[in-house]
Amino acid sequence: MKVLILGSGGREHALAWAASRSPRVTEVVCAPGNGGIGQVARCVPVDMKDVAAMLRLAEAEQPSLTIVGPELPLSLGVVDAFRERGYRIFGPTRDAAQLESSKAFAKQFMKRHQIPTANYAVCTTGKEVEESIKHFHAPVVVKADGLAAGKGVIICPTRQFAIDAAHGLFSGELLGVAEKQVVIEEFLEGEEVSFLCLSDGTHVVPLVPAQDHKRIGEGDTGPNTGGMGVYSTSDMLEPTMTEWILHHIAEPTVRGMAEEGAPFVGVLYCGLMMTARGPQLLEYNARFGDPETQAILLRLESDLVDALEACIDGSLAETEMRWSQGAAACVVASSSGYPGSYKTGLPITGLSLAAQIPGVEVFHSGTTRVGSQLVTSGGRVLGVTAEGDSLEEALSRAYEALAQIHFEGMYYRHDIGHRALKQPRR
Repeated sequence: MKVLILGSGGREHALAWAASRSPRVTEVVCAPGNGGIGQVARCVPVDMKDVAAMLRLAEAEQPSLTIVGPELPLSLGVVDAFRERGYRIFGPTRDAAQLESSKAFAKQFMKRHQIPTANYAVCTTGKEVEESIKHFHAPVVVKADGLAAGKGVIICPTRQFAIDAAHGLFSGELLGVAEKQVVIEEFLEGEEVSFLCLSDGTHVVPLVPAQDHKRIGEGDTGPNTGGMGVYSTSDMLEPTMTEWILHHIAEPTVRGMAEEGAPFVGVLYCGLMMTARGPQLLEYNARFGDPETQAILLRLESDLVDALEACIDGSLAETEMRWSQGAAACVVASSSGYPGSYKTGLPITGLSLAAQIPGVEVFHSGTTRVGSQLVTSGGRVLGVTAEGDSLEEALSRAYEALAQIHFEGMYYRHDIGHRALKQPRR
């Protein structure tokens, strides 16, 4: 088999690494890929905003299977276009991907299908925001309706702050694109859990859960990012809680999408808040998370390609996924200044030393190759990922590997997994 992976980040590097381990796979091609992905796949250029260009690439490469990494091509209908041409592709159609591409659609869908979530209002004008905000206590959450690369969620300490934030989204001042709708949402408190599942449009199989660290600063302070680190352990959720989430959130979502004529085939990512009133769904993603995928796939013992093909074939119920006990953790090394402005083109050293540490895989998010030298090319540069019998061991290995790596201004959090380490195991 030849496998084509669309995307260029740490998630795609982890997917390429996992696909290359399948005994059925003879070649992995990644488009556009990055400097590190070139170690496990052949990288070829493509524009992620151009469905026709991705189709031309498929015609040239003739992959047996295509895996879509990022959300943008899904929202543009790349799966619909590939399917029409007879290519086997893993991911949801444009209509099914609305669960991620429109926050308003997702919240209204949750309400229709009685999926537990925060109280909300969908507003199309500033005046509607001012009226709706009266029904919410501060702090309140304001969300852009469309895709915003992790920057469309604003936690507002006062109602006036929320009104101003909504006006900034409508005007385009905050994100550079004017939103036609915004979502006002009740602020929920609790522990966040990333609950990812595979779906073939009818059946749902959970992956192991993970917890992401979105904020740039130690102790979960400072602005939100695309994710500064993540961990996954075998005791994060009790089996009864996993069953509850499947029964009340994941399965009703897949059933509801099928009933509404947009069967969901792909990865259903449920971003949950574990509150005093039980798990509440914050949002959906319609693809693998980044950096969750790096930690999750390190724990996968069965064949990823078999599972993804079962989703396409509608035979997921007959597929068993096997996971290692213990833990995995990913710590992101970022450029100085991220998530704001940052320098690129900085040489990276120490990667071969880091890779020699047992249980460690270094996944590249923002690197490129200049001659024989790997240099930085993004805000999140590397996802240093490790597995171990315990979370403490996995984190110790990841931080030991990070100590070997250097580029100018390299920044990473030293407290990934801090909530789990300070608490008795559930």
